[in-house]
Amino acid sequence: MKRICLLLPNGFEEVEASVFTDVFGWNLLEGDGTTKLVTVGTREQVKGTWNFTVIPEMVISEVNTDEFDALTVPGGFEHADYYKDAYREDVLTLIREFHEKGKFIASICVGALPLGKSGILKGRNGTTYNLSSGHRQNQLRSFGVNVLPDQPVVMDGNIITSHNPSTAFDVAFKLLELLTSKENCNHVKKLMGFK
Repeated sequence: MKRICLLLPNGFEEVEASVFTDVFGWNLLEGDGTTKLVTVGTREQVKGTWNFTVIPEMVISEVNTDEFDALTVPGGFEHADYYKDAYREDVLTLIREFHEKGKFIASICVGALPLGKSGILKGRNGTTYNLSSGHRQNQLRSFGVNVLPDQPVVMDGNIITSHNPSTAFDVAFKLLELLTSKENCNHVKKLMGFK
């Protein structure tokens, strides 16, 4: 069974987290059944950008990276204190541990910024939120990342980054394909109504 850690910092954007729960949930029940997603919060109860409250299955201090095959990081909003939580040292350490062990790391939108801050994207290709005058892409550049501004989804080695919430399903399906197979991913996509 492949296990996916869905990291939920306070202020996470709900839709960006939910695509991972849906895609991997569908795979567990209707796909090849080889994936299990585990929600991991920075605290015992986390609140999303739009006030959706979640009680995660685990808190970050309980995570043993050896028990997981991938890490997923949704983005979030500054007004909801996303960066305050996503830039915590325990979050950055967790990201580094997944990377050092060669595990897949998939982020959506500004979920790339804690990856950048952790140092794992330095000298590599990536992207992040692409609107609002490129402010977030400039932040990612400040971490030494080669930002590809015109590519909605960028994969460099084991790391996936993306532009904005509209790319969320693309990222989740790409990770499913990497953890299972293209054939299985296409089967799940079809069952979920994607062509």
